[in-house]
Amino acid sequence: MSIVESPRTAANGGAFKSKKTVAAVLSLFLCLPGLAAADPARKCNENILKGRYVFTASGFTRPPASGPGTPWVPKAIIEVIEFNGDGTLTTPIVAVANPFGDSGMVPQPPGGAPGAPGVYTINDNCSGMVHFLDANNATFTIFVDHTEGRTLRMIQINPVNNVLQGTAKRVW
Repeated sequence: MSIVESPRTAANGGAFKSKKTVAAVLSLFLCLPGLAAADPARKCNENILKGRYVFTASGFTRPPASGPGTPWVPKAIIEVIEFNGDGTLTTPIVAVANPFGDSGMVPQPPGGAPGAPGVYTINDNCSGMVHFLDANNATFTIFVDHTEGRTLRMIQINPVNNVLQGTAKRVW
């Protein structure tokens, strides 16, 4: 197969090439602000998390000290977490469905008391750890949205009888 050029297409070929070059350069130029926003030199630390976040998660649990073969049952949590920007946090509101096995309970803190206080660390690469200072030593591995800390992903790693993951989003 061969391409047949007429005098008209040969004359316009140069115009098509220059338009393609301008379009390519313009496209690259328009992408530069996006590349600047993805600044790899920007590092995370504890002050990226500051404000009130709503954490929603679901997964599975089973009673403490369960042996192999114990069935897993659904678990869900909605929690307000206030990150203070200094590695400390508080949980003024928390609701957990089926916290310890298939009880069907949705317990609230007694008498309107806040949930457990806690601490957190953030690594340069925006991964980290949240540790609630409660009776269960609930601990989560976290991954923070590195741009402004508006969102973090959390997966529970302690206590070991839980498989729970979710997202916390800043509401203030």
